[in-house]
Amino acid sequence: MTLKTTTIGAFPKPKETPIQDWFLSTKSEEERKASKGLLANWSPGAYEKSIKKAGDNVENLFLESIQQAVTDQVNAGIDVPTDGEIRRESYVLYQCRFLNGISFEEVTHKSVRQGAFEADLPTIVGPISSKEIQLDKDWKSAQQFTNNPLKITLPGPMTISDSIANNYYDDPKKMGFDFAQALNKEVLALVEAGCKYIQVDEPVFARKPDEAIEYGMENLERTMHGIPDEVQRVCHICCGYPNSLDSEGYKKADKDAYDKIADLIDQSSLDEVSLEDAHRHNDLSLLEKFNNTKIILGIVDIAKSRMESIEEVRERIIFALNHIDEDRLIAAPDCGLGFFTREQAIEKMTIMSKAAKSI
Repeated sequence: MTLKTTTIGAFPKPKETPIQDWFLSTKSEEERKASKGLLANWSPGAYEKSIKKAGDNVENLFLESIQQAVTDQVNAGIDVPTDGEIRRESYVLYQCRFLNGISFEEVTHKSVRQGAFEADLPTIVGPISSKEIQLDKDWKSAQQFTNNPLKITLPGPMTISDSIANNYYDDPKKMGFDFAQALNKEVLALVEAGCKYIQVDEPVFARKPDEAIEYGMENLERTMHGIPDEVQRVCHICCGYPNSLDSEGYKKADKDAYDKIADLIDQSSLDEVSLEDAHRHNDLSLLEKFNNTKIILGIVDIAKSRMESIEEVRERIIFALNHIDEDRLIAAPDCGLGFFTREQAIEKMTIMSKAAKSI
């Protein structure tokens, strides 16, 4: 038996992609280092202008870019690839475009991720509800390019709430409830379309573990309500993201965040949970707290251009297997691969896949 491999979300956008890369990987080193955070790279109207500029060829350009991202992952040895989030200017803001109650014209300056950065962000101005179902179409357009099962990702209620401004709700649990109700419509449409891996990203669980325990998991469960047993319920919980590749000293979640929410996760209906381990190693006895949930373990660093060796990654996998059964461990990058060039991303995935399949 060899370990299954997956990716987490974003993949480098080809230059032909109709919308700009919010990771700034195509920008100069000076521009990337000057970035004030990924959400701060967003600007009102830029998405709409990019789509309009592409004209009637916009869908063909998206499909060509998605095919490249999916094929690159599979050829590098990834068992469960994603669509690369190619259509998204931001994985959070893209989803917000399909919800009622959010204004992209009324922006509000806000501190995000416990002060990790500040940005001018779209604002909640009314009750959140579903406006349009989109992700089932995104999944279908990407799944056609591989026989491997393709995973679709979406941001969870707590993470969306933390990533945009709020001028309407006075109760965070109620706000999360409304987001969950709306997102659940996307999830059920994905199930109906045939998607077998649905991943809800909740990095804010690591930033705010007390709130995750109080109401976050309840709203995550509500987001995933109705997913049948044959579809994998996946949650990604990263604990820190830099503003640019190779940046130093960026703010991360507290070291004990995963420990605080481990029991909450293992008692939930989640089939798989994604935890970062490469950019900051955990005490891998943490894995012993999970008796039911499969662990997607981040074993290559997406924040550093340095390439790990196959043996280095293999050794970390072996350490992990001292604490968890092989059939409940899945190899992955820490988070999305958007900071890299295409060549760097392929090399990182190939190293990881060779290490995983050598066990």
